[in-house]
Amino acid sequence: MDWKTLESLLSGANKYSTGFGRIWLSLVFVFRVMVFVVAAERVWSDDHKEFDCDTKRPGCPNACYNYCFPIIHTRLWALQLIFVTCPSFLVVMHVWYREDRERKYRLIHGEKAKLYDNPGQKHGGLWWTYLISLFFKTGIEVGFLYLLHLLYHNFDMPRSIVCDIEPCRQVTCYIARPTEKRVFTYFMVGASVICIILNVSEIFYLIAMRIVHLTQKGSHVPSRRRCGEPGCDSCNVVMTSVDYKLANPEKATKQS
Repeated sequence: MDWKTLESLLSGANKYSTGFGRIWLSLVFVFRVMVFVVAAERVWSDDHKEFDCDTKRPGCPNACYNYCFPIIHTRLWALQLIFVTCPSFLVVMHVWYREDRERKYRLIHGEKAKLYDNPGQKHGGLWWTYLISLFFKTGIEVGFLYLLHLLYHNFDMPRSIVCDIEPCRQVTCYIARPTEKRVFTYFMVGASVICIILNVSEIFYLIAMRIVHLTQKGSHVPSRRRCGEPGCDSCNVVMTSVDYKLANPEKATKQS
C-alpha cells in the first residue's frame, strides 16, 4: 500500500478541517500509519511460519492457524485506516465542486464576480458534508473495533490455543511473539478510541458553533413595532422600524 499517496490526498482535507480535525489527521498518520508500517506489520510478517503445533499431521497447522486468525490484525487495520480516511474525501470533493461552480460563474459574470466568499468555508451544504463525514468516520471506527473484539475476544492474544477442528483432535498450537502482538493490539485499539473521542468532540463543536452563529444572526433581525395609532389596534399589523418612520415621520422625528 502506498501510504504517501493517501497522505498527499488527505493533506487537501486538512486545510478545510477544524483544530480537532487536524489533531485527528496527525494522530492517524503519526501514531497509526507510521506504527503500522514501521513495526506492527513486521511482527505479523512471518507469523504463519512460526505457528507451531504439537502434531505434524498434514493440514492440521494450516487449519488451526486459520481458526486462530480468521482475519490477520494487520490486514484488518489496513482496511480500517483506508475506510476511516475515505469520508474526508467527501469534504475535498465538495470544495472542488464549489470551486468549479465559482470558475464557471466568473466566466459568465466576469473575473471579479464571486459566488462564494470562500469555497472552503464550512457553511451551507459544506457544513452538512463535513458533519456527515464525521459521523461516517466515527461509525467506521466503532464498527472495526467491534469486529476485532468479536474475532479475538477482548483484544487479547493468548500464548497457545487448543484446536479441535478437522483434521486436528485436541491439538495445542503456539502463537509466535504473543506479547508483542498483544502490545501492538492494545496500542492500535487505544489510538482508535482516541480518534473516536476526537470525532465526537468535533461533532459537538460544529453543532455548538452552528447554534452560536444562528443565534448571532437572529439577533441582527430589525426590530419590529406596531404603528401606534389608536385606529390601527384592530388591524394587528406589525411594522419594521423603517416602515414605522415612513408611515409616521413626525413621531419618528420626535423619538429620534
